[in-house]
Amino acid sequence: QVQLVESGGGSVQTGGSLRLSCAASGLTGSTYCMGWFRHAPGKEREGVAAVDSDGNTIYTDSVKGRFTISRDNAKNVQYLQMNSLKPEDTGMYYCAADWVPLTLGLRPPAYSHWGQGTQVTVSS
Repeated sequence: QVQLVESGGGSVQTGGSLRLSCAASGLTGSTYCMGWFRHAPGKEREGVAAVDSDGNTIYTDSVKGRFTISRDNAKNVQYLQMNSLKPEDTGMYYCAADWVPLTLGLRPPAYSHWGQGTQVTVSS
């Protein structure tokens, strides 16, 4: 049974930083793609960043230069370092994993394994 568990969310002021973690279990090997998504009230779920097993990454334009995604294949953990946070970054952040090419890494329908989410709130 695949399980993804996020941690590290919280409340910060504009300009602050948070580091999200996602621990994966039940996935065979490490060749799967992992991604971070966020869902704000009244908006669709949005792909934020994704990383493949080789460490290649993609980001949505709004977080480039501020967020960094990484993963530790030995520990089956991925991270999202979020700096210079803005109020528009507020939302529920979800971890996802599946055997998909990185080119599909920001598309929610590509993933079948999801975590329960962790809330990120950025106040002005």
